[in-house]
Amino acid sequence: MEFIEWYPKGYGVGFKVVSKITEVESEYQKIELYETEGFGKLLVIDGTVQLVEHGERSYHEPLVHPVMLAHPNPKKVLVIGGGDGGTLREVLEHKTVEKAVMVEIDEKVVEISMKYLKIDGGLLERALKGEEPRAELIIGDGVEYMKSHKDHFDVIIVDSTDPVGPAKLLFSEEFYRNAYEALGEKGLYITQAGSVYLFTDELLDAYKNMKKVFDRVYYFSFPVIGYASPWSFLVGVKGDVDFTKIDLDRAKDLNLQYYDPERHETLFQMPKYVRELLEGKA
Repeated sequence: MEFIEWYPKGYGVGFKVVSKITEVESEYQKIELYETEGFGKLLVIDGTVQLVEHGERSYHEPLVHPVMLAHPNPKKVLVIGGGDGGTLREVLEHKTVEKAVMVEIDEKVVEISMKYLKIDGGLLERALKGEEPRAELIIGDGVEYMKSHKDHFDVIIVDSTDPVGPAKLLFSEEFYRNAYEALGEKGLYITQAGSVYLFTDELLDAYKNMKKVFDRVYYFSFPVIGYASPWSFLVGVKGDVDFTKIDLDRAKDLNLQYYDPERHETLFQMPKYVRELLEGKA
């Protein structure tokens, strides 16, 4: 057996599959979980790879730690999406965090992750039960939640599906404006933005929309296991925060496998033609 995610132009990322663990059609999407031959469990939503168990940190670490270490004092963090629990898990590694709120719209993703995937180490269940002092898990609409919490968060992390189809709303100018207003005086916003090579147009659109809203916008890429890498990320800045510089002292407390704080500058490597497109030089 095998699972292949097909990207544009006939490019695919595939895994040898031992078995299908479960398949659920939720109110919002089709969720599948497989056991692979060499990467543990594979989470798939609407036919797209969300993560592989052995390698998921190659996505969650660059999504979380660069912005957390660049912010001078990230106390309040909002995670939109992230139903597998990996993003919330990484956020709570930072001792500065007093409260992390995760808002996931699809309860089924959380249920499957808690029952079968378990990369969160029980964090999701504790947060749902109110037994995790620094974390709150809400099943609901992250957009609406953000609108009702203006000037509130230090860091906002959007852990969503790809910037195509239903998730396109999360890459719109209106959404970014709501995020900007939900950030405090000094704030950082980050989102994944798809494959550098295969979703280039979507990356450009998201970047242009963010530039209309945030004080500064940064782009970077990272090789993510299971994705059509390099994978792109976009960071929006509100106020006086320099994303090119991070707190290396705080980084010493983190158990990192993929993102290397001492080589933070390497994040900003981007293929020349993509950089020129982003900067409007092509």
